[in-house]
Amino acid sequence: MFQPLPYGPRFGLLRRNAASRSVRIAVVTYMNAVEIQNVTKTFGQLRAVDDLSLVVPEGSIYGFIGPNGSGKTTTLRMVVRIFHPDQGSGRIVVLGEEVYGAASDRVGYLPEERGLYRKMKVRDMLRFYAELKGRRDCRTRIDDWLSRMDLAAWADKKIEVLSKGMAQKVQFIATVVAEPKLVILDEPFTGLDPVNTNVMRQAVLDLRDDGATVIFSTHDMGVAEKMCDRIFMIYKGRKVLDGTLESIQATYGTDTVRVRIDADGCDLSAIDGVQKVTDFGRLQELRMAPGTDTQALLSQLMDRGRVTHFELAHPSLHDVFVRIADPEAVQPSPDRAMEVEHA
Repeated sequence: MFQPLPYGPRFGLLRRNAASRSVRIAVVTYMNAVEIQNVTKTFGQLRAVDDLSLVVPEGSIYGFIGPNGSGKTTTLRMVVRIFHPDQGSGRIVVLGEEVYGAASDRVGYLPEERGLYRKMKVRDMLRFYAELKGRRDCRTRIDDWLSRMDLAAWADKKIEVLSKGMAQKVQFIATVVAEPKLVILDEPFTGLDPVNTNVMRQAVLDLRDDGATVIFSTHDMGVAEKMCDRIFMIYKGRKVLDGTLESIQATYGTDTVRVRIDADGCDLSAIDGVQKVTDFGRLQELRMAPGTDTQALLSQLMDRGRVTHFELAHPSLHDVFVRIADPEAVQPSPDRAMEVEHA
């Protein structure tokens, strides 16, 4: 039986022989899938990415979040070598290689702007994409993916007759059919109905379980919370968050109260210690000032009506996102970003 023994970036694998009681140690190197160090990318006067550093652990699902125009897609395109960093600004290492030019055959990229050869048949196009990555023994794998995505009946149909959701699933298959070690997905769930979103989400999890590293950008904070091993947020080209969901939430503390109260026209923002109220209809989310006494808060709520729900919680990832991306919000300092990264 193998037991991992941590040793820096390597792990010793311990195998015991029950008969001779001998021990044999094999050393296997585990690397980061992506390393970005002090990278800047400008377009004319626009600094799209500003002195960015991050590490994507191998075998993880790593979520990219951030407002539109924050630098997410530019960063992803630098990882796949579509864009190059500004000269002398830093370095990008992908799957252990720092080679600029075409993206590696070990990397699959699903761009936000979808594009397929509309006159080609589905199976023929998937075979074409696999062969571009050097895979010629791919028919069984293509058929397996078509079956998983409920597209087997459409294998010999032209792309142009597919619905938008079907075409999106075909492009996802084209991205992963060659079994890349690094899969980069830019907004993979956009435009999918709930059923197909579930199918795609499970496919992403299966890729991770099969040993691939997955990076995906999303505006759906619920998806990022549930799926990602680590979450990275970029704002105005700079890293503001990088860590697990738990470490990110811990940075903000337990400053959120979710309440449901039976009271008509009640202004909860007038309660002492409440900085902001977000109304979700049946539930209200209160952001508290530091040092607020939650028992005093509950007492004031009960004075205004019948409290049927009272929950003290960390802020959701959605709330953290809004706090950072809101132009009127106080932005986290670089020290906070580093604190989350190393938590």
